Amino acid sequence: MRLGTVEHQGRVRVVVASDDGLIPIDAFADMLALIEADQRGLDETSAALQARAEVLAMDQVTFLPPIMPVQYRDCLVFETHLKNSFAAAERMTGRTYEIPPVWYNQPIYYKGNRMSFVGHEADVLWPDYANFLDIELELAIVLGKKGKNIRAEDGTDYIFGYTILNDVSARDAQMVEMAGQLGPAKGKDFDTGNILGPFILTADEVAHPVALDMEARINGERWGGGNSGQMHHDFGAILAHISASETLYPGEVIGSGTVGTGCGLEIGKQLQPGDRFELEIEKIGILANRIIKDTA
Repeated sequence: MRLGTVEHQGRVRVVVASDDGLIPIDAFADMLALIEADQRGLDETSAALQARAEVLAMDQVTFLPPIMPVQYRDCLVFETHLKNSFAAAERMTGRTYEIPPVWYNQPIYYKGNRMSFVGHEADVLWPDYANFLDIELELAIVLGKKGKNIRAEDGTDYIFGYTILNDVSARDAQMVEMAGQLGPAKGKDFDTGNILGPFILTADEVAHPVALDMEARINGERWGGGNSGQMHHDFGAILAHISASETLYPGEVIGSGTVGTGCGLEIGKQLQPGDRFELEIEKIGILANRIIKDTA
């Protein structure tokens, strides 16, 4: 099933997608409540889908992030993306970059701003301090249950579902601050800079480790993409590493990092004001947004 959160006639509602629209699941106030209900949540969703008591047209709703993350972490696990980005940075700075051994030995991640998320079709506001804006095409997991010291082989048992993440990045700010050996910070943290959606694909819909085709388009032009099966560390390994002596909770969101050629930096392109970007992942859908810049 594909689950989302929308606003309809001033009311926020959890929905499940059908072939001809969105079916409200009114038994739950929000997505976190549905997730925490565990099997009952999925049963209520299936019942609503079968009953079809109300169907909302997609053009009648405003999409919100399918969930406001309880916690947000983002990883960097696609080798092609890292190699391409280092090559681009070398051209821009004249410095030499090499992938450190630690990257191959364990998943690398940072904690981002969970309060800055917007949903499908929301406008992204260009931060005043940046000139080089970029997209990032990522697969993200939504956790379904609490866990600590999770074994890699058990990791998929903790995944409620998968969604699309666009970690919009201010590359010029990011390159400056990363030289300080901490971050990213303002390269990633600005209002509307994190985008999630449009749906969460429940984990029972795909085999694990997940292998889904991914594609990024700007104004209808394909920029790049790949397959989530190319992750060097899969989500089981990611959960094992992050949960070491640390409790994880239902509703947390963890991104994969950018798939190879899933951003403009890798291919020598950058966003322009007014650009519309579409990030598509097989079985989940298309996450589309526009970036706008206040020129006043």
